[in-house]
Amino acid sequence: MPVIDVYNLKKEKVGQVELPEEIFNVPLRTHLVHEVVVAQLASRRAGSASTKERSDVRGSTRKLYRQKGTGRARAGSRRNPLWRGGGTIFGPHPRDFSYQPPKKVRRTALKVALTAKYQDNELMVLDAFDLPEIKTKHFVQVLQDLGLGRALIVTPASDETLEKSARNVPGIKILRSAGLNVYDVVKYPQLVLLQPCLEQLKERLLK
Repeated sequence: MPVIDVYNLKKEKVGQVELPEEIFNVPLRTHLVHEVVVAQLASRRAGSASTKERSDVRGSTRKLYRQKGTGRARAGSRRNPLWRGGGTIFGPHPRDFSYQPPKKVRRTALKVALTAKYQDNELMVLDAFDLPEIKTKHFVQVLQDLGLGRALIVTPASDETLEKSARNVPGIKILRSAGLNVYDVVKYPQLVLLQPCLEQLKERLLK
């Protein structure tokens, strides 16, 4: 079973913890990670692009000139897509791009992403992340002590002091373990888990 050191906010080793093998030591099936990330990004698309077809644009439906004898191409309406100001042919319309891979695929992809973080030494476990007050300066100092740059910090529950202290720091995201997802794990070079999150991940991924 994988074992990892547990640190405090001064990056002093305060113990070790065993990581669930079913979560942090699975085969690296990266195609599942790709599938889930693509699905997450597709779900974020607004899908609000819209164009007007010939029935939607303003303009007379009168035939512009007679059908034959002018030497010009025939034209039946000012709204013709071939004319300037006419409708758009096969243009986009509002649509929903979201789709959801099967639950088993989503769970496995998250396990693969967490395993990769552990194997690449990009995972850190902290015993707690207690700040004395809401102050960005204190939070930045802790990041420097821990040697963190761009990082995803996962907390077991809502922590207003931590969340507000970190919200203006670029490259840092605070996320509750219930919302841990493949895209954010892959996006950030470093993953920081608070120790209580490990039990929550067991309950969520090993049902």
